[in-house]
Amino acid sequence: MRIVISAASGLIGTALAASLVRDGIEVTRLVRRSPASPAEVSWDPRATAGRLDPAVLSGADGVVHLSGAPVAGGRWTPARKQQLRDSRILSTRAIVEAIAAAPQPPPALLCASAIGFYGDTGDRAVTESAPNGTGFLAGLVRDWEAAAAAAPAGTRVVSLRSGLVLSGRGGILGSLLPLFRLGLGARLGGGQQYMSWISKTDEVAAIRFLLDHPEVSGPVNLTAPAPCTNAEFTAALARAVHRPAMLAVPAVALRTALGEVSSELLGSARVLPQRLEQAGFSFRYPDIAGALTAELA
Repeated sequence: MRIVISAASGLIGTALAASLVRDGIEVTRLVRRSPASPAEVSWDPRATAGRLDPAVLSGADGVVHLSGAPVAGGRWTPARKQQLRDSRILSTRAIVEAIAAAPQPPPALLCASAIGFYGDTGDRAVTESAPNGTGFLAGLVRDWEAAAAAAPAGTRVVSLRSGLVLSGRGGILGSLLPLFRLGLGARLGGGQQYMSWISKTDEVAAIRFLLDHPEVSGPVNLTAPAPCTNAEFTAALARAVHRPAMLAVPAVALRTALGEVSSELLGSARVLPQRLEQAGFSFRYPDIAGALTAELA
């Protein structure tokens, strides 16, 4: 088998590529610099032409497209919003165009997406059948998925609506761990907003599961089956690092400091992995305490 991965040096891409290689699967990594090995191919998703050689995708057994600038990388200024859109939509269009032009198109495109599609769901649990929410991120995810859905007939498209990916090597935990280990962990706002998360181990396993299950297409929630509130998450992380977490950051302070992006910290996302479980996927870490213990080990 041969799988092509974009953003293969990122948190998820690195783990996914390593998992595939361990099982003897060839991995082609798309990089935005000069290739450092025969397994790497340079591409430029922002170029007006020749962004990706279709021959790179021809004959591959699947493409996993994970590119996208970090949503929490700064205030959502107009320039930042454009960067978030371009990094996702332009790169996805480049992948889709290359698939369409490939002599032997890959049978599957698994494209990164996000549970931000649903917007703020409050206390309401939602599955893949829920409608598109409102707000900047919900609109961005909608357009991102539409770009992937333009892949030609014959290529199965799966939109990986990931929640917060928990890993001791980066992501949200990479930002929070230094504070929590100093005893400065804090809930955000009232702490009753839901957080839908998934361990890095289960994220990688779910992507591999979906590569191997051609009957599954369309949006799939990559979230653990037990979303927790921010207060529950804060307490669980504090226990995992054996430190207290008695502080709270007022909602008004977050809005003042972060602007519009604070809505992603204060909003509630109670998202369930209905399609993944119906397809037969079994989570290794379904609860937050077990996931944190495993990922921080």
